[in-house]
Formats: sequence, C-alpha cells, structure tokens
Amino acid sequence: MRHHRGMDLRGANVLLTGASGGIGRALAAALAGGGARLVLTGRRVDVLEPLAERLGGGTRAIAAGLADRAAAERLLDEAGRVDVLVANAALPASGLLADYSITEIDRALDVNLRAPIVMAKLASARMADRGRRQLVFVSSLSGKAASGNASLYNATKFGMRGFALALREDLRPHGVGVSTIFPGFIRDAGMFAETGVTLPRGVGTRSPEDVARATVRAIERNVAEIDVAPLGLRLGARIGGFAPVLSAAVQRRAGGARAARGRRAGHAGPGGRTAREAVATNPDLQVIIRKRPP
Repeated sequence: MRHHRGMDLRGANVLLTGASGGIGRALAAALAGGGARLVLTGRRVDVLEPLAERLGGGTRAIAAGLADRAAAERLLDEAGRVDVLVANAALPASGLLADYSITEIDRALDVNLRAPIVMAKLASARMADRGRRQLVFVSSLSGKAASGNASLYNATKFGMRGFALALREDLRPHGVGVSTIFPGFIRDAGMFAETGVTLPRGVGTRSPEDVARATVRAIERNVAEIDVAPLGLRLGARIGGFAPVLSAAVQRRAGGARAARGRRAGHAGPGGRTAREAVATNPDLQVIIRKRPP
C-alpha cells in the first residue's frame, strides 16, 4: 500500500496520553471537535472523568501512569481499536545529570522514550492491516537543539525524533503515517508554564491551542514534523541542528542557562507556588523536583 496523504478524524478512534495536563486538555478538545471518538489517559482521574463527560461523544477515560513499565500494554488492550495514537505524556527532566539518581534517570527514560516506543509498536502492529492510520508524538524543540541544564531531557527528545523519522519510513508501505510535533515555550499550560519562569527578552511563546491545531493538521495531512514556536525559535532550532557549538554559544549569551535553571527550580502558576507544591496538587505533571544549587 502506498503512503497515505492523511486521514479524516471524523469517527476515528483516538488514544490520547497525558490528557489531564493543560496541553492534553487542549488536544482533547481539538480532536473531539474534529469528530474523533476519544480514549483519554493520564494519572488524574479527577481531571479525566469530568473532561470526558464534558466532551461527550462516547469519550472514555482510563487512568494510567506510564512510569509503570506494564502500563503501556495494559492501556492498549483496554483502549480497544485505535486508529490514531497521540503520545503526549512526558516528564520535564531538566537539570544537571549529576543531580539525578539512577532511579530518576530510568523514570524519565521510561516515560519520555520507552512508553511511546512500546505504544507505537503495539498500536502500529494492529493498524498495519487497516491502513490510513496515524501515530503522533508530541515532543519539543529540545529534540532538535540541545541546551545546557537539560541533557537528560534532550536525550529523550532527540531519541524520539530519530525513532519517529525512521518508523515513518518503516510504516510507509503499510499506509500508517507518523508525525512529530515540536512545541517551543508554551504559555498558560504545560511544563514551561507551570514553572512561571520569565523568558529572556524577545523570546516568544505559543498557546496550547496552537499545539492542538498543529496536531490535527499533522493527522489530516500526514505531515512528518511541525514546529510550534515563533520564527526566531524555529530558526534557532535549525541552527542547533547543523551548528550545535554556535547554538550553545548563542544560548549562553541570551541567558539560556538562567532560564533552564529557572525551569528546574522555578515557580508554578499564580500565587508563587513552588514546583514541589504544584506537583502536590497536580500529580499528573510527574515532575522530578530539583533543589537549586547553593
């Protein structure tokens, strides 16, 4: 079968991970708006169930924590027929590698890389005989350009990009598309927004709805990669790809290290909550807390 040119979301069965986060909720609304039948997953049942009820249309909610290595297979079995997989769940995992325990490294790798790979393997095997299906990975511009204080996070996102591009070619003869979304700094919801960090002057943001629109476009047109960021950040990611040493120097001069440290130890949302307090009230963030160096 030839590589398909995209698919219609109307009536498609879509499995969305990380649905109880802010970006996940925007994704769910956009996918439901396109006529999809949704299975929402995440750790927070108190968020998932009201969201599923609000979206209607037979939307189901399944609690799943992807740090559990057995969760991905259980989730695919419980979800039933999947026409589109949108893998959105992830850990921030910023900070110096030296500050991480081996257990924390394994957890970040399991959630950010292993879980979407396992889910893609299981889902694509069931999709291949039907054709015109889609796998979508919600990644980060950190998968295109490395930055200081984020080596572990960069590793998971670079790995995901390579996996997705190669898998796209492998699944091409079967009519299963593979797309990756690369958000930059997203305001109002998600990992960056939860920190409350102030960006260097001139660095712009995009909204959760922008990520959702890009995801729908990727599904409907089978686009390999879409960056969701202002022009400056998109250009910076390109430079980071072919001139990483130059990119690192530019980031240092622009205050990138300060922003990275702030993301690690910053505040989440209004009221000056610390990242630890944010996780206490929103466990679906799955944030690995870092202490600011003395």
